[in-house]
Amino acid sequence: MNTVTAQPDEYFMALALREAERGLYTTQPNPRVGCVLVREGQIIATGFHLQAGSGHAEANALAAAGAGAAGSTAYVTLEPCSFTGRTPSCAESLIAAGIQRVVYAMTDPHPRNRGRGLEKLRAAGIRVEGPVLEASARQLNPGHIKRFEQGLPWVRMKLAMTLDGKIALANGASQWITGPDARADVQKLRARSSAVITGVGTVTDDDPSLTVRSDSLQAEYASLAEEIPRRIVVMDRSLRTPPGARLLQNPQHLIVCDQALAESAPAGWQIAGIGCNAEDQPDLGELLRLLAAEECNEVLFECGPTLAGSVIRSGYLDELVVYMAPKLMGNHAQSLLNMPAIDNMRDLIELDWTDVRQVGRDIRLTARVSTGQNH
Repeated sequence: MNTVTAQPDEYFMALALREAERGLYTTQPNPRVGCVLVREGQIIATGFHLQAGSGHAEANALAAAGAGAAGSTAYVTLEPCSFTGRTPSCAESLIAAGIQRVVYAMTDPHPRNRGRGLEKLRAAGIRVEGPVLEASARQLNPGHIKRFEQGLPWVRMKLAMTLDGKIALANGASQWITGPDARADVQKLRARSSAVITGVGTVTDDDPSLTVRSDSLQAEYASLAEEIPRRIVVMDRSLRTPPGARLLQNPQHLIVCDQALAESAPAGWQIAGIGCNAEDQPDLGELLRLLAAEECNEVLFECGPTLAGSVIRSGYLDELVVYMAPKLMGNHAQSLLNMPAIDNMRDLIELDWTDVRQVGRDIRLTARVSTGQNH
């Protein structure tokens, strides 16, 4: 038992958020949730949600506390669920355990919750207070929030470049621009994603598997994270994916092609025929809505400069992660993005920095698309 005294609600909620982060790579399609039970300034139990179908954070904390949960305060990073699904209602479990007070970080946008869990607690006479540290809680589950608020997953893109903004020599050579630490860091982006999306050009050039490698992830539940099913999606309008491509061996692969070609795909391929946009490419919005319907919360684009430029211009991008190596390639090397020229400064795509840090010898730059410039 850890003893702490006279700490504010924010202190215990921060601990609950830290608990929730333990499920960062394993809870999909569920949100990451943490719970801390406190009585008279003492933490009596903690819990977090590990994976879909297993106990929710509140249930795990209550199980750890046993009868000692009665009369305590529960700090939860997401509104307790009000309905019974694969697991019992957390709101009802808190009521049955005799919890006296519940402090929450944010309401749950799930249509079967949206305040109903909090109403159920209040109706049972439990004191409910919040939101507390809401901004931090929302950062933990951007995909869960966006999927239920907008019907779209959170769209993240990873790019790697030299200091002068290049991704490959003129002859196409590109391995490796970044160092081993940065490449291992990419595993974290993949692991937290429900789908990894690339273009057929990347498949034909590099034959990637795009899977999560637990030995590089260096996380608490790395082996479990490696086993979590993730969609491996290829944007391939004309069905040019080589039959021997490594990612076709993944049962979760999905080849996205022109709707007119879907029936001519090779047997055994998982295909999504999608209408094409004005640029004669599969409509990105339609693909993202399809992935959201498959309960994908966060998707990661790992692709070449043409698809990357198209995604950025589409307005669907939420977050950009760029690994920058302390190297120079000079003239005639391939640039980071293929995008049409912008002729007016007011038409620039604006980003907001959210994180800048060194990863090994490289720099990781994280930015979000400024409000009002995306879907």
